[in-house]
Amino acid sequence: MEKAELEELRDKVNCGAVLETAGFAVDLKESTRKAVKYRRGDDIIIVIHEGKGWFDPLSEAKGDVFRLVEHLDGLPFAAALYVVADLIGFVPKEHEWKRPSRVHAPDLSIPERWNARRKPWRGSATWRYLRDERDIPEAILRSAITQDILREGPRGSMWAAHRDRAGAVTGWEERGPDWRGFATGGAKVLFRLGPVDGPRLCVAEAAIDAMSLAALEDQRPDTRYLSTGGGWSPASSEALLDLAVRADALLVAATDNNAQGETFAERLEALAADAGCGFVRLRPELEDWNEDLKAKRRNKDGREEEKDSCPMPAVRLKGEAPPG
Repeated sequence: MEKAELEELRDKVNCGAVLETAGFAVDLKESTRKAVKYRRGDDIIIVIHEGKGWFDPLSEAKGDVFRLVEHLDGLPFAAALYVVADLIGFVPKEHEWKRPSRVHAPDLSIPERWNARRKPWRGSATWRYLRDERDIPEAILRSAITQDILREGPRGSMWAAHRDRAGAVTGWEERGPDWRGFATGGAKVLFRLGPVDGPRLCVAEAAIDAMSLAALEDQRPDTRYLSTGGGWSPASSEALLDLAVRADALLVAATDNNAQGETFAERLEALAADAGCGFVRLRPELEDWNEDLKAKRRNKDGREEEKDSCPMPAVRLKGEAPPG
């Protein structure tokens, strides 16, 4: 097949078509217009470049539609051509996105866009979202605001900063009641909460999980609570290695309690071996640390309600056993 024919075939078949016919489904909750997450059991594929590219967040695999067929089916390139050709005319399902698309790229730089946003304040929309919907305690919110790693996002959402070694903002995790994403044009490095010299490095997959773990541990003074933003970029790996090479460092894989979390934990264990530091796997009881934090809050509220609904008698009758 000539090169021009290959290019034409590549343009006619979307990666989403391959995944849909292979039994994958879109995870709308964790997708954006520019990065659509497909799941099939424990398998995950992220489709990018308007359907023309993809990558596997759990491995180094990536490429175009032909490489995707090779990756999924274990076929040689020549056989993958026929599979792709059979999908000409197949149109993947349209999806109703919660987040409106941007008409054009932002005019401001990443630091300028960050500085243009206000810090959350007590009672603000972002404060209420994190405290009331995510159960993040006010003490953790105040600590994060003091460290200048939170901003008010649009429509009551949160921006959580990723910073490089020099402290410069490289991007931010965006989380809100209805959608999630990462700063357009930004780079994932690390979200960092806690003392800059803390030797215990707890690595979660999201800033909200990092803050939730900090709340569950009463923000240990020896710990930096970190997030890679749900990905594993070379910049994140380099930043973690830079923190882990100190002699007293302990790398804690505080990733989710699922297949993806286990894969990330294995990568962190390998990184700890490269850095020569200690390593510990710390799993949430539920799927992630925010779910654990919410469950703890529900249990606490339930106990208080039960206590309030069964008050002790004000007067003990003669012959009645004492309380307890």
